[in-house]
Amino acid sequence: MGAMEGIAQGFQVAFSLQGILFVLIGVIAGTLIGMMPGLGPISAIAIMIPVTYGMEASVALIMMAGVYYGAVFGGSTSSILLNAPGISGTVASSFDGYPMAQRGEAGKALAIAAISSFVGGTVSVVLLMLFAPMLSQVAVSFGPAQYFALMFLGLTAISSLSDGSTTKALITATIGFMTATIGLDSQTGTSRFTFNNPNLMEGIDFLVIALGLFAIAEVCFLIIKRKDTSLSDQGDIGSLRLSKEDFKEMRGPMTRQSFLGFLLGVLPGAGATIASFIGYISEKRIAKNPEKFGKGSIKGLAAPETANNAATSGAFVPLLSLGIPGSGTTAVMLGALLVLGIQPGPLLVQESPDVFWGIIASMYIGNIFLLILNLPLIPYIAKILKISRPLLISLVIIFSLIGVYSISFNTFDLYVLLFFGVVGYFMRILNFPAAPFILAFILGGMMEQSLRQALTASGGNVMALISDPVSISLYVVSALSFIVPLIRTRKNKSAA
Repeated sequence: MGAMEGIAQGFQVAFSLQGILFVLIGVIAGTLIGMMPGLGPISAIAIMIPVTYGMEASVALIMMAGVYYGAVFGGSTSSILLNAPGISGTVASSFDGYPMAQRGEAGKALAIAAISSFVGGTVSVVLLMLFAPMLSQVAVSFGPAQYFALMFLGLTAISSLSDGSTTKALITATIGFMTATIGLDSQTGTSRFTFNNPNLMEGIDFLVIALGLFAIAEVCFLIIKRKDTSLSDQGDIGSLRLSKEDFKEMRGPMTRQSFLGFLLGVLPGAGATIASFIGYISEKRIAKNPEKFGKGSIKGLAAPETANNAATSGAFVPLLSLGIPGSGTTAVMLGALLVLGIQPGPLLVQESPDVFWGIIASMYIGNIFLLILNLPLIPYIAKILKISRPLLISLVIIFSLIGVYSISFNTFDLYVLLFFGVVGYFMRILNFPAAPFILAFILGGMMEQSLRQALTASGGNVMALISDPVSISLYVVSALSFIVPLIRTRKNKSAA
């Protein structure tokens, strides 16, 4: 079967009454799950596996895919309104989304997030349809050395995430690296920084840290500063209408991050979280006014929202074409594929074209549904800011506790959440940025694993890290991304 015939069959599955219904169910469930801090699509998809028994494989997977990208689409809501990331892929959205909500532009911020998500998701689906078979070869060509170089490129952005003090950014990043090493060593089985506590043997979950440093820290700040009149309750959500200038400012980040996010999503293990951070950082690097980032910048919100949704579609390339899950969510979906009798891999396109192309075609419909559902509901969703502060604080605490407890059903994680909440509060008081900590924690484990795999495969030869053109190119880009801003800063100082 040719590609055009497969695409036609995929649209036939997606546009059937059953296909449209289950796409709608999936995206609605995903959006609601994404809006709740700490609750991700993994549990929802796992619960749906028994429900899908007896269903057609294509229709069942269409619904699960809808939950996945629907959660990423809706996860920005709690990040923007409450500074409490719904899922890990929307942490970067809070950097500029929450400041916009604080200054009375919550409606505008949610509109920017919805439109950027729609553009990123739609462009990536087109790319997925055109280049999925070809890009599977790119995913395979990335070995440990290339992944290490890619993670190194991400690390050069730590200085971009500082709020003025690079030294403080490096300190928090170092602590983030140390935190990433907590748990059992994956190769030797040696316990590291566990203090003989069995609850730390598996390490600390990313969402526990993210909710602690952002949501609980914000709660602590609001409670302690409750008498500060400058932090009065936000009742005005502002206008949802975006001006021509706003769209012009969004156009560049949406275009660039649709492609970059998709390519990062194709790489197994990168995913929406890393794509959103790299998208945010890359836009800040090339911005004419980078000082506006972190203070309610339209570009700073549009970039991660576009990148994380584009990466979500890209993640289906290794899943469907190679049978390699790139994240926890796609790992659960891989299990669902096997349960339904579908073997993902290079032969999936020939053996089950209705599944392969049906999932891809359904994403067109899903993204349109998400935009139609989210834009009209923004005025009602944003009314959460009109809730009295004591009740709002209570809701954030409750949702954060429920979200963290649902990860592992371990009460110890609740204490860890509160600990990082207190740490996050003092970091805010002392002007230590939390973003470098989060970035270092995300990249730390992946960098260590890639480095050790590369050295093991090469017999300890360090030169294996720079022995191919891809790795060398990534190191060159890393050097340029570090040097160019320094040159630009010196020029600006000399001009002044």
